[in-house]
Amino acid sequence: MRPSARQPDASALALLPGATFADAFSVDVDHAELDANTAATRALSETPPWIAGLLTLRNALVRPFGLVGTDETGKLATDRIGFFPCLSRAPERIVLGLNDKHLDFRIAVDVQTLNPGSKRVIATTVVKPHNVLGRTYLTSIMPFHKLIVPIMLARVRRR
Repeated sequence: MRPSARQPDASALALLPGATFADAFSVDVDHAELDANTAATRALSETPPWIAGLLTLRNALVRPFGLVGTDETGKLATDRIGFFPCLSRAPERIVLGLNDKHLDFRIAVDVQTLNPGSKRVIATTVVKPHNVLGRTYLTSIMPFHKLIVPIMLARVRRR
């Protein structure tokens, strides 16, 4: 089964009050022992080369505006999954995110038990732009976001 779009859960929306954008994707997996940390690590730790190239371009484009690059998040947080700072961890939910000048974002990776042998993994992105730069940035990355998130979420199915 491929990841599919779904309505964001209210508990994920509550992670960032005042957010103006939210979306969610889910995938069902046959893996009884999967937890949120494992799911998030599988999805986000190894970036495919073409996505890494887009991130390098993104970093070069946003640096003149004083925004945090994906290559700089290590200075902000030592607890990370991929380049995303980890804000909280629980077996059923990992929350990643960052507050920056232009916008704040949260990524919740939730794992729900469907039956004794399968789980549903849900990746929810919530964004709160602060200004015109944040709204412009969000609009410009949206086509890439909607392409990349399901691809990365599908990686959770590997063992």
